[in-house]
Amino acid sequence: MRGRKQLDESTDRWSRADWWGVVLDSPDPRRLLHYYSDLLGWEVSKVDDSGGACAPRDGVAYLSTQLSPDYVRPTWPNADGAQQMLLHLDFEVSDLDAAVAHAVELGGVLADFQPQDDVRVVLDPDGHPFCLYVGA
Repeated sequence: MRGRKQLDESTDRWSRADWWGVVLDSPDPRRLLHYYSDLLGWEVSKVDDSGGACAPRDGVAYLSTQLSPDYVRPTWPNADGAQQMLLHLDFEVSDLDAAVAHAVELGGVLADFQPQDDVRVVLDPDGHPFCLYVGA
């Protein structure tokens, strides 16, 4: 990408300037951040009442949450006239049943509508859908 440094993995991750991430709106960004941190086993690197970020222990990708007091939960599946999802996250897992159970134990909800036999759609505590799937 133009205007972006391309650094190699030999550079200390905290010195790199090529971080990228996804930011999710939430009426309670602290709760949502800890949901994903616990789900993924990622470190929380910063958090306050306006939001925060978590990331794996290596690499330069992160997941962030930000305060959105007027947040409207998306519907899944999409429905005419209802708030639609703007994106969804995908996570590859090795044991689909165990991953779903963990996501639900932490506060997620298994969606009623499941479009594929080998993928499970889970709704996080704020209703953002994400997919758990077993890789090939």
